[in-house]
This record gives sequence, C-alpha cells and structure tokens, in this order.
Amino acid sequence: MSHNPENAVKYWKANLRLIVGCLIVWAFVSYGCAILFRPLLAGIPVGGTDLGFWFAQQGSILTFIALIFFYAWRMNKLDKQFGLHEE
Repeated sequence: MSHNPENAVKYWKANLRLIVGCLIVWAFVSYGCAILFRPLLAGIPVGGTDLGFWFAQQGSILTFIALIFFYAWRMNKLDKQFGLHEE
C-alpha cells in the first residue's frame, strides 16, 4: 500500500468514516440518551431504575467499551482489505 497513494487515501477515508461513526454513536448514547432524552426514557424501568438514569450511569460506559471492540474488529478488517494486516 505504501507504493500506491490512491490506496492510502482510500484507507484513511475509510478509517475516518469509521471514527466519525463511532463518535456519533458515543455522543448519542452519552449525551442524547443520558442527558437530552432522559425525561423521555424516565418511564422505562431497567434494573430497578429508569432507562435514562441507567444510560447515564452504566449504559454509556458499556456502549463505549462495545465501541472499542467494534473499532478494533473493523480496523482489522480494513487492514486486511488494504493489505496492512499483521500475521
């Protein structure tokens, strides 16, 4: 890939698209579900509390951890696609 600048640009665009997608999901869960939409989620019980509080305390953290694993899995696929994977 280092010899083909066009592939490098495609790889970087795919990487940025993945990063932006993960950041959008993270922001929606952290700020949207836990802060902005909390009153709408207040009536849904989860584990003895309402869903908005759960997202603020646990859900955003669990979503962030899931995003880390998703990003690593997806980057491994991108690396293989562009011939940059490690053996």
